[in-house]
Amino acid sequence: MSAVSGSGTRGRGGVAVVTGGGSGIGRAVALTLERAGWSVAVAGRRAGALEETVSLASGGRVLGVPTDVTSPVDVNTLFATVCEHFDRVDLLFNNAGVSGPGGVRFEDIALDQWHAAVDTNLTGAFLCAQAAFRVMRNQSPRGGRIINNGSVSAHVPRPHSAPYTATKHAVTGLTKSLSLDGRAYGIACGQIDIGNAATDMTRPMTAGVPQAGGEMAVEPVMDVRDVARTVLHMAELPLEANVQFVTVMATTMPYIGRG
Repeated sequence: MSAVSGSGTRGRGGVAVVTGGGSGIGRAVALTLERAGWSVAVAGRRAGALEETVSLASGGRVLGVPTDVTSPVDVNTLFATVCEHFDRVDLLFNNAGVSGPGGVRFEDIALDQWHAAVDTNLTGAFLCAQAAFRVMRNQSPRGGRIINNGSVSAHVPRPHSAPYTATKHAVTGLTKSLSLDGRAYGIACGQIDIGNAATDMTRPMTAGVPQAGGEMAVEPVMDVRDVARTVLHMAELPLEANVQFVTVMATTMPYIGRG
């Protein structure tokens, strides 16, 4: 595995790793960080999508690194590549994820569908956080920040979403443990719980999705750039301050009162 593109130059900001950076929230966050002066490595399984993210960067400080976050070898290579190009890691945005088998009744979920969600959403986040810890605790100056992408499903589920919901509840536990274990190394960890950002994953919401009462309803979405601005705010706090948990969502989405 090798970097697909990028200049490897350092900007005035820190160095960020964004997983799931080939589209959607990951792409928006990567570009927002880069425009704010960060150097960014975007990771994802699709080299072509990473190339597109890199091509959209304004300052040439985005590096694409094809990575399967479920692979320990790929993840270790990702962080070694970032350190080779940028010398350090100041931020990990643990964003890579899959939605799971939408619309499948709980009793019909196949074991491989369960594993697909757990392997990417939870194990992938664990592997990337572990690799980031190893870099952040040993670099000088020491420390850094990890931001995990949770979901409003980390609080309340949608119908027929057990694999996805279970992994997002588990990510919250991972966030809390990382926050505690990172104190000794100057590593801060927070979580952003996102609801209905306008991405390919949420496109079905414009046609109607199942509600808790069994009916179908169109749900409002928000601009993905508003999510990116929230992540940027979290990322640019001094390490002495931390946004532990934040929820950002379309104002009128059915979250408060769901179920």
